[in-house]
This record gives sequence, C-alpha cells and structure tokens, in this order.
Amino acid sequence: MKSPVPAESASAFIDAKINELGDWRGKTLAKVRELIHKADPEILEEWKWMGTPVFSHSGIVCTGETYKSVVKLTFAKGAAVKDPSGLFNSSLDGNVRRAIDIHEGEAINEAALKDLIRAAVALNLESKSKPKPPRTTSKQAG
Repeated sequence: MKSPVPAESASAFIDAKINELGDWRGKTLAKVRELIHKADPEILEEWKWMGTPVFSHSGIVCTGETYKSVVKLTFAKGAAVKDPSGLFNSSLDGNVRRAIDIHEGEAINEAALKDLIRAAVALNLESKSKPKPPRTTSKQAG
C-alpha cells in the first residue's frame, strides 16, 4: 500500500509536526526519529492515517504517535521481535503489535531502541524474501 503523501512531503509533515508540538513531545519525537535513521539509514518516512508519522523499510517498522502524556512508538510486528532490554511497555497483550510509551523526562535506551529497529527491519526483509506457498485446491473424493 502506497503512502498518500510522497516521501519528501512526508518528511516535511513530520518536521512540521515536531515544530508544532513545541514541547517535550516534539523533542522526543525528533530524538527517536534520529535514532531510527541511525539504526537504518534506508528507513522511509511516510505520513498516514490522518497525520501519523510512519517509518518503513520493506513494510512498516513503527509509527511515532504523540499524545498528551506520551510519545508512542508502535511496532507493526513487535510481537515477533525479540526485546531483550524490555523496551516494549504497551500493547503487550496483542498478537501482532507492541509499543513503547515514552513519558516526559524518561531517558531513551538508545542502543536498545536501535537494536529493536534493526530487528524489525530484518523481520520485514525476511518475510519479503520468503516465497509464498503455492495455493492448493482441495479435490473432493467422488
């Protein structure tokens, strides 16, 4: 599924969102954005779902949502990503997604976040490279 906004524009929208927030949430979103790009320089920025920054590489890696009291990084396939540092602290009950809620004043474990980004990208690349099993039709004995 293509982003409705070209990548160059998506990056400009994310810049504007960070500036518009003008508080700790903007600074936090800018910091995690920087770490995401350091972890994987091939990350693409997209702008989806009425204003959600999305970071993709062969599929969605994570989103960067901002709320009144939290900056939330939601990993699209987080349940399948190993999290040895225990960064995931939200959406833990789901079968697919996992999230990291960052509150005002909380330090970000930069090395662990970059490892999670790399693991999520590797998972996307792995699933893209696997051929889909051939569809079989069931034949009924007659």
